[in-house]
Amino acid sequence: MNKRRISICLGSSCFARGNNVNLTEIKRFLAEKELEADVVFSGRLCEDMCSRGPIVCIDDRVYEEVTLSLLHKILEEEFKC
Repeated sequence: MNKRRISICLGSSCFARGNNVNLTEIKRFLAEKELEADVVFSGRLCEDMCSRGPIVCIDDRVYEEVTLSLLHKILEEEFKC
């Protein structure tokens, strides 16, 4: 089975605008749902989309302006939890 991939932009703009919180929340979600072995989670540097950040990518899908409440919806939908 191929592992799912989650990456978030850790550039200064995205990090300051919410990915600092999203980082912690994604880690919590993966641990709570016991998905850590099935998902490769990584940070990336600037995605050149600063005005649309925070940016979160899941597999080939790019999510823009990801707030904490939007992140919860995205994760639940992507992982059918």
